Amino acid sequence: MNPQIRTVDFDEKPFIAIWEVTQACDLACVHCRASAQPNRHPLELTTEEGKNLINQIAEMEVPVFVLTGGDPIKRPDLFELIRHACERNVRVSLTPSATPLLTREIVVRLKEAGLARLAVSLDGASAETHDAFRGMSGSFARTLNAVQWANEVGLPVQINTTFSRRNIGEIDAIVTLMESLRITLWSVFFLVPTGRGKLNDLLSGDEFEQIFARLRQLSRTSSFDIKTTEAQHYRRYLLQQQVAERTSGIHDIAADKVTDAIGRAPRGLNDGKGFVFISHTGEVFPSGFLPVTAGNIRTQSLSAIYRDSPLFRNLRDTSKLEGKCGACEFKKICGGSRARAYALSGNPHAEEPCCAYIPPGYVLPPRGLKSVTNLHVLQGI
Repeated sequence: MNPQIRTVDFDEKPFIAIWEVTQACDLACVHCRASAQPNRHPLELTTEEGKNLINQIAEMEVPVFVLTGGDPIKRPDLFELIRHACERNVRVSLTPSATPLLTREIVVRLKEAGLARLAVSLDGASAETHDAFRGMSGSFARTLNAVQWANEVGLPVQINTTFSRRNIGEIDAIVTLMESLRITLWSVFFLVPTGRGKLNDLLSGDEFEQIFARLRQLSRTSSFDIKTTEAQHYRRYLLQQQVAERTSGIHDIAADKVTDAIGRAPRGLNDGKGFVFISHTGEVFPSGFLPVTAGNIRTQSLSAIYRDSPLFRNLRDTSKLEGKCGACEFKKICGGSRARAYALSGNPHAEEPCCAYIPPGYVLPPRGLKSVTNLHVLQGI
């Protein structure tokens, strides 16, 4: 377990920093927040700029650093960047795309370069569902191959799954599939309708609760750890279940898990609050799903942007939360998805639109028409 995890002050530094090394990707995923394109952007951060960013990550002692895309394998300097991070004692995770570029040789080279974890996506229990989700036939098989290759060379594996209207019916089959794989962590993403993600694919608050219940059940027996992304209210759900079980005299016995050397985030982590995202051109965002820039590392240091920008400071201030989130007793450990609130309202402080919980004493406002102007802009409609 990383010793920094329990001592991270979200006002001083992030727990997770994600660098989108490129937006180039050969997939056309239906939910892609980046709306990735086949070719690399001419204004991507250079190798030297990337190394300077890594140096800043090292100086800030950020516990979790992720290289994402697009498809990071599209960058020819990827292995050089990973080696540089290792030299600076920065633990690196990587999220490549399951295309013909992801070969066994590449997995071996990633391990040799010092990669700490390989994270690949599985968004269906079958090739039919997953490949339709990813926009390329053969992606499902390549993902399973990558898991096997990583296991063979001793590289820890994380599986990412994004739940939406397209695959919610397969949740039990996906859970069964996860149990059959030798992985360290299952990271369950919940759709934010930005980029290619569409409003019609968004799950309801009640459907979120159903998935929460399934994840809670699995967490008791699985050999791997489970975390959620853009489902901050899963923390509220877990606390409610723990209180109910203690009241009923139930003692939960957790299964032995695969050791997660990278570790888990403290409670309260949210977009801009312990989380920072650096784009392929150096723009700094609260997360990859909240496309409001706070500055650029080409003109400011990452630490200055994270600590001092009004956007990040306001997102870390729970007194600015509105609606149900502002009235909720769980707001300091949850806070709702700021990215999803922004996607549906244009206001990053609005209430989480996919939470079924009503805080005690909170009176729901009269039902009215919701503006989708910002949503249409984000989706390019």
